[in-house]
Amino acid sequence: MPKSLSQVNAQIEKLQQQAQAIKAKELGGVIARIKEAIEHYGLTASDLGLTGRSGRKRVTEGKPAARKVRKTSNRRNTGVIKFRSADGQHTWTGHGRAPNWYKAALEAGATQESLLVK
Repeated sequence: MPKSLSQVNAQIEKLQQQAQAIKAKELGGVIARIKEAIEHYGLTASDLGLTGRSGRKRVTEGKPAARKVRKTSNRRNTGVIKFRSADGQHTWTGHGRAPNWYKAALEAGATQESLLVK
C-alpha cells in the first residue's frame, strides 16, 4: 500500500527525534572518553590544534567559547594637517589630489611654504 507524503514526513520526523535522543545519550560517554584520553596523555588545547587563529573554537572548562568583538571607530583617520589656507578655514594633509582652495591659493601667488602649518 503506497504511503502519503504526510505519512513519510511524519516517519522522518519520528526518526530524527530518535536519532537526536541516541546522540544525546551517547554524547556524555564520548565526552568522558575524550577527557580521559586528554588527562592520560597530558594533552593541551594547542596539542589538539584548538588555539591560535585557526578559526576553531577555544576549549574551556564547561563554558562556551567567548566571542571576540572587534571595536571599530566610525571616524576616519584624517592624518596630520600639513597645509592651511590663509584664512584658516581650509586644511589639507598633502596626500591625494590637491584641493581647489590650495590650487587657487597657488594661482593667486601664495607659495607652498606660506601655506605650510608651522
